[in-house]
Amino acid sequence: MDLHILDHRLRVTSIAKKGLVDFTHPLIKLIFLRNRTRCKFFSLTETPENYTVVLDEEGFKELQPSEHLQVESSIWLPLNVVSNGNTSCSSQAVGVTKIAKSVIAPLAEQHVSVFMLSTYQTDFILVKEKDLSVVISTLEEEFNIFKEEGGESVPVHSQEVSNGLQKNGKEDIHPTVHPVLIPLNHFCVMSLDPDTLPAIATTLIDVLFYSSSHKDEGQSSSSESLDCIKFFSFSLIDGYISLVMDTEAQRRFPADLLFTSSSGELWRMVRIGGQPLGFDECGIVAQISQPLADSDISAYYISTFSFDHVLVSPYNFIVSNTDIAA
Repeated sequence: MDLHILDHRLRVTSIAKKGLVDFTHPLIKLIFLRNRTRCKFFSLTETPENYTVVLDEEGFKELQPSEHLQVESSIWLPLNVVSNGNTSCSSQAVGVTKIAKSVIAPLAEQHVSVFMLSTYQTDFILVKEKDLSVVISTLEEEFNIFKEEGGESVPVHSQEVSNGLQKNGKEDIHPTVHPVLIPLNHFCVMSLDPDTLPAIATTLIDVLFYSSSHKDEGQSSSSESLDCIKFFSFSLIDGYISLVMDTEAQRRFPADLLFTSSSGELWRMVRIGGQPLGFDECGIVAQISQPLADSDISAYYISTFSFDHVLVSPYNFIVSNTDIAA
């Protein structure tokens, strides 16, 4: 298998909901006016707490400093696993479980924190730029590693990217126990032809920026464990669109424009974290994804600025405790 280090340097940011009005114009520009910006990697996820925006340096220039904008200090690099020329592996399971044992677990053993972004098309593993040499030395036995430069894929080896960091010996991860929330929503993972994006512009703007109910604004995260929560994710990455929404939001869009897998499968969510997880803790994604991989259970994993979210098929949705080792 091949591992590609994509040609994007990313920033992970958070916009407070009360400050959204300050960013509506640049976000609309990034979503709808592709010819007006050089941004190639853009992802916007709404959760009850805030909006998480992950975007490349060109897109980041559109966000003006504000008291309502939080920016994680690191530069992040997206990794993508390619098997037999495709971005999907031969395993029956889809989503993060495809790469749990080959990528996620080895990086956790080396104490490399990751930020996951599963989309309709593929899974992106974001790692901090400063950890790149550790990432390459850890994974080069399993993968042919390439770095995309100027549209071409160039082979990379650990000795070529040494930045003073040395590969650590494998150590046991001491898992932290994080509470989980299990909202009642059913979710869809969908895509859209970018050429038809203008046709849903009004609906998409309304869902993203104007549809928060009084219930959403008045509830705390802890009170939502048995209720539906607001979660909507839109990604426009290298020309491909991915959307994650619950069935209530899905009904607002034209059915003939959004497309999903042939099974039209719905998903349930496990939301990880009672307090914001931060960006330095290692092993959260591994502790969640490995048991699913062992059982060949498909899962999509979306990290946000405060919490992590896993989408699992309802047929495999068995959670017996309110806490999970993360």
